[in-house]
Amino acid sequence: MPDNASQSIKLLPLHLSGLRWIWLTAIFIALDQWTKYLAQTYIGEFETIEVMPYFNLVLRYNTGAAFSLFADQGGWQVAFFSIVATVISLGIIFWMWTTPAKNKILGPGLALILAGAIGNLYDRLTLGKVVDFIDWYYADYHWPAFNIADSVILLGAILMLLDGYFHSKESKSND
Repeated sequence: MPDNASQSIKLLPLHLSGLRWIWLTAIFIALDQWTKYLAQTYIGEFETIEVMPYFNLVLRYNTGAAFSLFADQGGWQVAFFSIVATVISLGIIFWMWTTPAKNKILGPGLALILAGAIGNLYDRLTLGKVVDFIDWYYADYHWPAFNIADSVILLGAILMLLDGYFHSKESKSND
């Protein structure tokens, strides 16, 4: 039986790889940027538009990471998170290229994470900050504002977990 460390990485033909899901990435990058444009056009910064109980539209800018972590660091974090997002995006593209297209959970999951990473990266590169506008709350507790890019990263991560769960079950049943 071959050792996993000695197995080489196989780049699949594009149409047989997870890159066939790249159209999903393009759709969600466009949706993310369009909704951020609408938020910046129609919502004033720190304005709150009540949509329904527990849900508002707001306009917030985040120079940090998730939950505004490192937002008050003076600017270095924008370049740092831009570099990290670029490296991760390139890694995800490579991962998609080595994932068989028949994997209908991992491929779309990676495509969604890539869309979110690129959507927020675009904001950092063009604005120096990420545009957030979705505000869920209960009573006086508000979840930190977020955007479509953040949402598809979460959805993609859930799909990756499901893929791992199902592949784990398949491996056990094949033993």
